[in-house]
Amino acid sequence: MRTLVVLLLLLMQTVAWADNLLMVRSRQPFAETMLALQGAIRNQGYTVSRVQRVDIGLTRSGFETDKYRVVFFAKPDELRQLAADYAEIIPYVPLKIALFAEGEETIAVAANPELLIDMYEQPALHKVFARWSTDMRAIFEQVRLAE
Repeated sequence: MRTLVVLLLLLMQTVAWADNLLMVRSRQPFAETMLALQGAIRNQGYTVSRVQRVDIGLTRSGFETDKYRVVFFAKPDELRQLAADYAEIIPYVPLKIALFAEGEETIAVAANPELLIDMYEQPALHKVFARWSTDMRAIFEQVRLAE
């Protein structure tokens, strides 16, 4: 029984992804996880363009959290080129990861960029979306290992 509990706890610490979402749970507090996330984004060659607070609206709606942010990031040159060549993807960039506290832990979650493949016929974009997905998985893994 003890082995089963330990195994379940270990499985809960890994990066999870389904077809639609990428997610990682960190046992670190929110501030440390935010630093780890931003470092992991930079390690993958991206630039954090903005960190947006969304907790003010949540608090007004009755949720009790003061630790909820969305981190926006991109590779600026790539973003400019993609926007120039494929203006229709502008609503989906820069990439985004939501980070929120849940008790003593912190959760990072994002939509899998590969979801965009079905929306566009251009093979060049498919390669970009697949690379973004791979990069985001690496970012999430770095956040997980930052513990």
